[in-house]
Amino acid sequence: MKNAFVAGLIVFILLPGILFAAGQKENGGTDEYEIVTVVKITGIPWFNRLEEGVIQAGKDLGVNSYQIGPSDADPAQQVKMVEDLISKGVDAICITPNDATALEPVFKKAREKGILILTHESPDQAGKDVDIELIDNIQFGQHTWDKLVENMGVEGQYAIFVGGLTVPLHNLWADEGIKYAKDKYPGLELVTSRIPCGEDQELSKQKTLELLKTYPDLKGIVGFGSLGPPGAAQALKEKGLAGKVAVVGTVIPGHAAPYLKDGSMSHGVLWDPMDAGYSLTYVAKYLLDGGKLSDLTEIEGIGSIEVSGDVIKVDAMADITKENVDSFGF
Repeated sequence: MKNAFVAGLIVFILLPGILFAAGQKENGGTDEYEIVTVVKITGIPWFNRLEEGVIQAGKDLGVNSYQIGPSDADPAQQVKMVEDLISKGVDAICITPNDATALEPVFKKAREKGILILTHESPDQAGKDVDIELIDNIQFGQHTWDKLVENMGVEGQYAIFVGGLTVPLHNLWADEGIKYAKDKYPGLELVTSRIPCGEDQELSKQKTLELLKTYPDLKGIVGFGSLGPPGAAQALKEKGLAGKVAVVGTVIPGHAAPYLKDGSMSHGVLWDPMDAGYSLTYVAKYLLDGGKLSDLTEIEGIGSIEVSGDVIKVDAMADITKENVDSFGF
């Protein structure tokens, strides 16, 4: 009886502290959230820059935020990483999908475990809690085709590179650009189906060389995936065709600078990936703290946002040219 009394007394004394510790994370206290960002492919300039935002957000917000990703753009590897994070019991998973459909079953498992799912570059993703876009995707696709025509003319043959045929946003931009061109630029001729090489610079170079051989009148390449345009530019330099074939698309400024300056690349369009990494982590913590998506009007350090359903939009599109490429700082 005495032992039971002592045990009960100890529990009574410790209970407030136990309850406080258990409630710290829920109430935004010092118990850190674990917020993990899973990118399409690790070790390339685009996602290295995105990781800077993830790390900075962790420092600013007092959370354990870090980034992982597969060694190549393999949907199966991404799925396995999400499964591992579910087993680990992280608080939130932020992801740029390689294959939106392949991730649906593991997203369902994660949410059943109470894990938040935030996506980037996948606005129509099934199974997410929220998606964050740094641009208006329709406008982005149309603007890219405007820049293509500005550099190659309103008539001629062109090709499209994407990171993969299952990458949601690359293919959305391509769909919107093709649709837009049918009405506004009927003189453009798409010579072949979109080519999945934009996350691999050497492969993009090889595919460009093949295109030049098969279509000697080729006048333009749209590249989605930050390594597509540089690979195309390398091929054009090798063939002495710099400036003769327009290359436009998504690039990291510091990586694209030499190609823009020597004319082998015509124009870049993007947003700062660091902002994407920061925004994902920021919104994850906001939601974990109990914030309502409908009440969110701004991401600190990034700017005003627009919330449409479960999609957050930030107007951060930027043009990259040989004149301004050195001004971006990354």
